[in-house]
Amino acid sequence: MPKRKTEVIESFGERLAQLRKDAGFTQVEFAAEVGITQRMVAYYEAPDAHPPAHLLPQMAQALGVSVDVLLGMSAPRRPKKLATNRLERRLMEIEKLDPKAKRQITQLLDTFIEREKLKQRVSAQEA
Repeated sequence: MPKRKTEVIESFGERLAQLRKDAGFTQVEFAAEVGITQRMVAYYEAPDAHPPAHLLPQMAQALGVSVDVLLGMSAPRRPKKLATNRLERRLMEIEKLDPKAKRQITQLLDTFIEREKLKQRVSAQEA
């Protein structure tokens, strides 16, 4: 009977760091998303470190992968769309809100954008 391949090529820390970077998080942003400190993220990304089991689901959810992917038991699927920066992550969260809340946020953004455009026009006219 052939041996089943179960050996993980990279350490948990390397995998976590790569998944975090692929998701567009800095250590500080990822720590805030999971509810831990940046120092803990740095520790978990070390070659021989492993986070406690209760953090795995939170980490996986923040990274948009399964716990199996996080542990290296299965390959990551192609993500539907991971945000590459803070603004994109916020916009993705807004998309999950109910229609009334989305409409209110959109109106607020429109107002802010129009104000900034007006400031730019005034600055251009004064120059």
